[in-house]
Amino acid sequence: MFTRNALLRILAALAASLAITACGQKTAAPAPSGGMAAMRVPVSATKAIESSVPVEIRSIGSVEAYSSVQVKSQAAGFLTHVAFAEGDEVHKGQLLFEVDPRPYQEAVNQAAAAVVRDQASLTQAQANVARDQASLLTAESQAKRYADLTSQGIVSREQNESMSTTARTQRESLNADQAAIAQAAAAIDADKANLSAAKLNLSFCRIESPIDGRTGNVSVKEGNLVKAQADTAMVTINQIGPIYVTFSAPESNLPDIRRFSAQGKLSVSAFIGADLVPVTGDLSFIDNAVNTTTGTIQLKATFRNSERKLWPGQFVNVVLRLATTRNAVVVPPEAVQTSQQGQQVFVVSANGTVEIRPVTVGQTSAQGVVIEKGVAAGETVVTDGHLMLGPGVPVKIMSSVGQP
Repeated sequence: MFTRNALLRILAALAASLAITACGQKTAAPAPSGGMAAMRVPVSATKAIESSVPVEIRSIGSVEAYSSVQVKSQAAGFLTHVAFAEGDEVHKGQLLFEVDPRPYQEAVNQAAAAVVRDQASLTQAQANVARDQASLLTAESQAKRYADLTSQGIVSREQNESMSTTARTQRESLNADQAAIAQAAAAIDADKANLSAAKLNLSFCRIESPIDGRTGNVSVKEGNLVKAQADTAMVTINQIGPIYVTFSAPESNLPDIRRFSAQGKLSVSAFIGADLVPVTGDLSFIDNAVNTTTGTIQLKATFRNSERKLWPGQFVNVVLRLATTRNAVVVPPEAVQTSQQGQQVFVVSANGTVEIRPVTVGQTSAQGVVIEKGVAAGETVVTDGHLMLGPGVPVKIMSSVGQP
């Protein structure tokens, strides 16, 4: 470390050496010309413009299927047919698989036969009722006539009682036939229920798509034995048109999101990789609670996805547009500098010198940075060459960047 006196001695020696060298030259170097102009600092600059700037929230989102269904068999048996190829687009109601229907068809036939049998029993019981009703009318008429003759002393009491017993017997027989009708009707109802169940089980042999969507890997091939309600799905179908994109926003944005969404649908753009053309959709869901761990609110947007650009599991860049700020002052991002006093901009005045302006910065968009306070539209701001600048330093604009 040099002391102050030692440093002064070194500088004096260097000055003497330079003076001796200058004296030994035949001619002196010409003095610089140009005055103040030669001292201007070269910079790049542009003008602040007035523009309409969208109010946006940017995030990273993940694509989710609109609906996802695991297809399982409700019928046990041999898989006789797979009616689609893996990865096919299928429609609701389209045949996917067929299980051997023969055991289930046999059950349908047996249930149908039981219905016919009990229908016959019902018909027989109804015929018996009709017969016994006629017999009862005859027996009751004879019993009444014998009762009258008995009171006149024409027939004996024993004959009268015999006719009364016959009438009672016919009445009980009629009651039994009517009970047989009710029993046969109940049996028919049970048979019809069994027949419906058998037909339902038979219909399970045709496994159809429950939704419109795209099929995945098929886990069971033709000829294999499938179980009813097995743990492993035969195939999973994802509905990808429409489709969801789930993303999060800071909880500080929640009041604005709720306020603007109450005024109408909010547009959401999803950018896939380096593709500059986004897929557009609408905000469709705001979660009912803020995640206390991350301090964010979960949001979901719905996209028609007619071109199938979005795929479940994909990560995309999401831009949620809340509104549009009119007549905003915009400058390029590189014009805004950060110092110990905060954010500032170098503004070129009319006489070619710069002044430092503290600014209040708003949001950043594709158009540039919004300056809420500190710079007016039309003023020239420095975009490159800041290191040589200070208050009142004259500058020379060497190039002008494109408008923000």
